[in-house]
Amino acid sequence: MKKILLLEDDISLVDGLKYSLEKNGFTVDVVNNAASAKLAPEEVGAYDLLLLDVTLPDGTGFEVCEYIRERGSNVPIIFLTAADEEINVIRGLDSGGDDYITKPFKLGELMSRINALLRRAGGVKDKNEMVSGNIKVDLDNCRVTKKGQALELTGAEYRLLGLLIRNAGRTVTRSSILDVLWDGNGNFVDDNTLSVYIRRLREKIEDDPSEPRHLITVRGFGYCWKEVE
Repeated sequence: MKKILLLEDDISLVDGLKYSLEKNGFTVDVVNNAASAKLAPEEVGAYDLLLLDVTLPDGTGFEVCEYIRERGSNVPIIFLTAADEEINVIRGLDSGGDDYITKPFKLGELMSRINALLRRAGGVKDKNEMVSGNIKVDLDNCRVTKKGQALELTGAEYRLLGLLIRNAGRTVTRSSILDVLWDGNGNFVDDNTLSVYIRRLREKIEDDPSEPRHLITVRGFGYCWKEVE
């Protein structure tokens, strides 16, 4: 049975959520503050996934996520948040989160998100690698391969690919992508530049860039990474 750690301080939500997760075959441990969720690496290793509430009496789920990531854990993390503003989405991704779901949410949607994330985690060969179909991202060496062949990506293309794969199956807005691509030197990345990055990335990762199967445009919103074997 898969084991989940639930960090949530709303008692009225905890009981129903724990019951539903257990009915769906998960074992669930519950903590209600950030301090209790800041686990040592060997403790985190006991869990297959973490569900972290963002707003807590003694901190935030983002801080817990950063604490866990800084200690080398790659355990899948989903944020439970009452706000879906882009700044919160970006903050969650930057802290090392894999997904988020906005309250109030349907339990069916949460289960789908959990199962999808666990499936993707199952494709990870070690703690420092992401795999999606024939695309492999070596996080230690910032190296990407397709069918075993190394791809020459720029820093921006690498960050873009990582962002899309981490959010596989979900639409990532253009504005969210632009915020991630803005580099530490303050170099400006505009909408037209993003279109160029998308085109160049498709040319490198798609078998037929004119008919992409992985990197899909969601017109009027952004882009979505599709899991394709």
